[in-house]
Amino acid sequence: MNYSSQLLEKAVTEINRLPGIGSKTALRLALHLLRQDEGKVDALANSIVKMRREVRYCNTCYNICDGECCEICSNPLRDKSIVCVVENIQDVMAIENTMQYRGLYHVLGGVISPMDGIGPSDLQIESLVERVRQGGVAEVILALSPTMEGDTTNYYIFRKLEETGVKVTVIARGVAQNDELQYTDEVTLGRALAGRIPFNNS
Repeated sequence: MNYSSQLLEKAVTEINRLPGIGSKTALRLALHLLRQDEGKVDALANSIVKMRREVRYCNTCYNICDGECCEICSNPLRDKSIVCVVENIQDVMAIENTMQYRGLYHVLGGVISPMDGIGPSDLQIESLVERVRQGGVAEVILALSPTMEGDTTNYYIFRKLEETGVKVTVIARGVAQNDELQYTDEVTLGRALAGRIPFNNS
């Protein structure tokens, strides 16, 4: 595509790097920004830069936060004896949207996937085990997507936690096989959490 401005072309190229954004959509977004007041565009750009520089990961659960501890972990009304293990931050948001879970979380940052070069040491698994060993956790809910990689990660975590004696459960299979948790509707996800079963019975 021929651009009459190299600055526009560079903006389109950068927007095109975002996931799910094709070249036509990138051009449409760039032209939209070009038509906006400078103040609005500056506010957008500044919010993105500020987010990238200042957003942190919770010292306890590895959810995103603005300080050292996220709002969920620091909330005294949450049940600290239950920890729900999820793949990513989007899964935390999906479960929170069900408004049926009042425990804490542990974000792994992915799942075990040898094909993608991701092993247990690349994830927050050891920190989960250490968290359980410190005491106070009565149940660990494995809420990973029901894919081959998710099931492999579930089994690995279950074996690592066996020695601790903590109760390990897995969400019910109301979530369809190979579906990603973050795209499951709130009702189905809520029922899957409520109907969780012991891992060794799954």
